[in-house]
Amino acid sequence: MSEEFARVDPDDQSTNPSANEAFQQVLERRMSRRGVLRGGTVAAAVGFIGAAGGGTAAAAVAGPHPTKGPGGRGRSLLGFKAVAASSADTVSVPPGYTTEVLVPWGTPIDSRGPKWKKDASNTAAEQEQQIGMHHDGMHLFPLRSGGRGRSGRDGGLLAINHEYTDTTLLYRDGDATLTPEKVNKALAAHGVSVVRVARQGARWRMVDSKYNRRITGNTPMAFSGPLKADHPALAAEGRARGTLNNCSSGYTPWGTYITCEENFNGYFGTEDPSWRPSAEEARYGISAAGFGYRWHTVDPRFDVAAGPEEANRFGWVVEIDPSSPRGTPVKRTALGRFKHEGATVTESRGRVVVYSGDDQDGEYVYKFVGDHGWRRLRARGKSPLDHGTLYVARFDDDGTGTWLPLKFGTGPLTAANGWKDQADVVLRTRTAADAVGATKLDRPEWVAVHPTDRDVYLTLTNGGGNGGKVNPRTPNPYGHIVRWREKNRDNTALTFEWDIFALAGDPAYDPRVTHGPDAVFGSPDGLGFDKAGRLWIQTDISNSSQNLAGKGYDNIGNNALLAADPRTGEIRRFLVGPRGAEVTGFTLAPDQRTLFVNIQHPGEATAAWGSPTPQNPRAVSNWPEFDPAGRPRPATVVIRRKDGGIIGT
Repeated sequence: MSEEFARVDPDDQSTNPSANEAFQQVLERRMSRRGVLRGGTVAAAVGFIGAAGGGTAAAAVAGPHPTKGPGGRGRSLLGFKAVAASSADTVSVPPGYTTEVLVPWGTPIDSRGPKWKKDASNTAAEQEQQIGMHHDGMHLFPLRSGGRGRSGRDGGLLAINHEYTDTTLLYRDGDATLTPEKVNKALAAHGVSVVRVARQGARWRMVDSKYNRRITGNTPMAFSGPLKADHPALAAEGRARGTLNNCSSGYTPWGTYITCEENFNGYFGTEDPSWRPSAEEARYGISAAGFGYRWHTVDPRFDVAAGPEEANRFGWVVEIDPSSPRGTPVKRTALGRFKHEGATVTESRGRVVVYSGDDQDGEYVYKFVGDHGWRRLRARGKSPLDHGTLYVARFDDDGTGTWLPLKFGTGPLTAANGWKDQADVVLRTRTAADAVGATKLDRPEWVAVHPTDRDVYLTLTNGGGNGGKVNPRTPNPYGHIVRWREKNRDNTALTFEWDIFALAGDPAYDPRVTHGPDAVFGSPDGLGFDKAGRLWIQTDISNSSQNLAGKGYDNIGNNALLAADPRTGEIRRFLVGPRGAEVTGFTLAPDQRTLFVNIQHPGEATAAWGSPTPQNPRAVSNWPEFDPAGRPRPATVVIRRKDGGIIGT
């Protein structure tokens, strides 16, 4: 591979200084002895999936038509015709499917609210009453007329994350000059939107509702769990406010929404030339320059030298009750502080289990296991997300793995080693994981749990790599998907067996990849199952690489949504997004006949298509309205079959 091709996501460089073994090194030893590459998937010769009778991990990627399952049993779960890779500025879906745009950035959450202004002249106060920017994770909470229900036939409450802001598109004149008003507008465009949506005939619409609300970077927050709001580490000026960089999400069995704070470090900085990051600040990537937002120059809340405690208020999982529009969001500290890429909640033996990746090169995947049954805890007025143990994964070279407890007084996490209590452990989660010997991963992102066999899947988007001759690559510009089976299929278990489900990439640049044109993809990110067991895969190819031959992405095209049949290994491309966009969060209506998919940052600066400017915000994309005087807008896309059938069949 060329030196240019080897450069992977420069904004995601590792900040992990530990000597912990990298997953690539583990994988090299295991696969060189026991594994093979076939059809773009990787499998152990004695893989746990085949041995358990749950399918084969070494199935070749199938063609565009349904195929028999393993041993000729059944048909493929994938019944749609694959969409071709594309670099067009549009959303493409299979024949027989329709799309419509729902709640784009700037849509007022009440019909009487401030209207969207296509020149980006809406104020901060107006943005607080509008749908935020850069949609990411989301979930549909079904409603029936008159109350909560399961059918979703009458619609539901759609909770949508807003990860970050593009300052060129957010402001009428860009951000060359920064003001408190501009910072407040950006804060208002972050966070979460909760809106009621309803199907009216063949179309979906947002409707006025008492439940419609915005949670922003200024909304009051509560803290619960080992680290309380009055802890000295959180003693910044004023009450804790806001949630930022809301990336992936989750939802609980008791009907609440979980939003995850990812790259919170990028909002902080300082002009103080004498400031140097502490070891913990450096471990979380906090720097004087941040990500270039420069909020600290006009708002001391984000000046890390003036008040380092404010940054400690971010990097958490936040629980929101969509049915309580006046409720205060709660940061659940027992789940740890890191760059949460999702919080996938499942249930085993009555206890809640939460999986979460830490999205940075060289970081880890975590699991929280409740101490007691969640129903019992809630009956006693306690949150199931406050009572349990946080673990981090170690992947061993024999195809097994262990969940290592991050618990004060256990292993190296003792007072003798400088740890104060459990609050200190969750505040310094990354350092605690370093100490117990977790396995480094190539940007661990979304986690999905199969609805029936309980196998767990994890996307590893890409990474610099740490060696490994067989797989994955060094560097690993395309990423891959790992899966594991917890002991006895019990998600509370502390040991597991693992293999590689899919190796992403383009065979034109890497002969070890043999995906056909209907399945080639890169940088897997979003991940989730539908009720039938289809695995939906969303991609996040960096705009520094998207569509570029020199980066190995010219044949892959724009970011996409694909579907996989875990029984056969078959993968097909279902949707391709517009230029400059990431295809991210998704959710299905309970009847599986409507799919909601988010299109994030269309029109963002790209190496292939150029850069938008305040004078020409449409330089890369003008999706979805294609208004000659407008600008690109992130939005939710609603997808249905023309015949009203189940999505994916």
